[in-house]
Amino acid sequence: MSRKESAPVIPLLLLPLFLSFGRAYSCLEDPAEAYRLSGAVCRLTYPAAAVLNEKTTKVIEAAFQHARYPSMQGEKSLLLIGKVSFGLENLEIHNLSIGRSEFELVPGKGIALKISNVSAVFKGTIQYGYGSWLVNLAQSLDLEIESQIDLGINPRLYCGKGKVAADTSDCYLRFHKLRLHLQGDKEPNWLKKLFTDFITFTVKLVVKGQICKEINKLADILSDFIQDTAAHFLSDGDISVDIGVTTAPAITANYIESYHKGLTNYNNTTSALNESAFHPSQLTEDRMLFFWFSDELFNPLIAAAHHDGRFHLNVSAGELSELLKTSLSNVTVDSIQTCLAGASAELRVWSSSVPRLHTSNTGSRVTAQACGELHCGGQGPPALFFETSVLVDVTASYSDKKLFLHGSPKKISVLQAEIPSQNKVLQDEAQVSFIKEAVEKVGIPKVLSVLQVEITRLLDKQGANLFDIIDPEVLPRDGFTVTKMDFGFPHHLLVDFLQKTLQ
Repeated sequence: MSRKESAPVIPLLLLPLFLSFGRAYSCLEDPAEAYRLSGAVCRLTYPAAAVLNEKTTKVIEAAFQHARYPSMQGEKSLLLIGKVSFGLENLEIHNLSIGRSEFELVPGKGIALKISNVSAVFKGTIQYGYGSWLVNLAQSLDLEIESQIDLGINPRLYCGKGKVAADTSDCYLRFHKLRLHLQGDKEPNWLKKLFTDFITFTVKLVVKGQICKEINKLADILSDFIQDTAAHFLSDGDISVDIGVTTAPAITANYIESYHKGLTNYNNTTSALNESAFHPSQLTEDRMLFFWFSDELFNPLIAAAHHDGRFHLNVSAGELSELLKTSLSNVTVDSIQTCLAGASAELRVWSSSVPRLHTSNTGSRVTAQACGELHCGGQGPPALFFETSVLVDVTASYSDKKLFLHGSPKKISVLQAEIPSQNKVLQDEAQVSFIKEAVEKVGIPKVLSVLQVEITRLLDKQGANLFDIIDPEVLPRDGFTVTKMDFGFPHHLLVDFLQKTLQ
């Protein structure tokens, strides 16, 4: 298969925030109860975490570079010298480089992340003075602080206010080297060395506090960004989907899994989900990313689209004439032929009842009723009115940044057919068979082609085309659908986000 596209992902440091969508919700303690109320589930496996970990260094770099190091003051009494006082100002970071990052998924807790060999030079200004009966000195000098640090972060994942939250307070820095040089003095005398050694202790505390504070700040920023992005991605007009979590995420050595409500919001009403079919055994670990969707998520969403007038289609005379060139075995209704001869003719089609979807191992079966009117122009009654009931199996795929829908009609019934301009009900079997055949061979393919274009357009509008996945699979099951995929992280998106967010 060709290269495919997917939904957004983020660096491993903030991996849990990828799952932190939705509004406030009471987090359930019983996993089985939470499964029953989950319309969508996301599973990120260890290989996916490894891909995300490759981008973690960019977040760490941003934390170091955008941390604001406050001015520091201190004083200490030293033997023979007397009281020493100092002030550090305008600390800035230079020559930052990061070695490697390592991680592991900690079952039942969260993520253990270690960043090794962070090398940086801090530059700034120091005012210092010390005095005794031997020496009395006060100076202001430029300084450099060479550092080599290991950074460890152990985000603890929990369910808080209806989302997956990450406690990043377990953050530590281990200094392998921290040397302060005054105006390039690489070989200080014993007095300066005694002085700088005690200053570096204060610098360690400040650097650690600011870096961990900045990492927590970045986590909050990305959390808000992801939630806003998710809310935007899953909403259009008056329709939105609430995917707040139902319980704390499940964490094993091989994956992180989160559970979401999947409730449709439309016109100040929210759908209900009473009996989800989810169980963890329905997902495997052979791909990077899994999404599980219940039919109970899709059906309220389809109903909202119906009530919002989304399932309306107008077809011009020229396009309809081309469509009807399809090989049809039955005789065309005379009034249709006459009507299509006019340039202003138009066929208007819409769903007359809420479509219903049921997924099984063979695909998603859609039951729908649709009405159609053929207008010849002007304000008069339509030349043809008909209502049909259709049963069609639909499968979906996604490639080259496009959604594809494939339909296999199983049953088509003409419920009503008439010529309103003549006040005549069509009862001729050949004419009714023509409408039925036209719906099967022309109508259903046309509707699916329009739907796939419109859904692709909506996905592009929400930004799905910016993200890459590899060989996605859509697996229909009894009452739910599983989508699984591998992905490659688009590096430029993280860089762009950090630049715009932290500038």
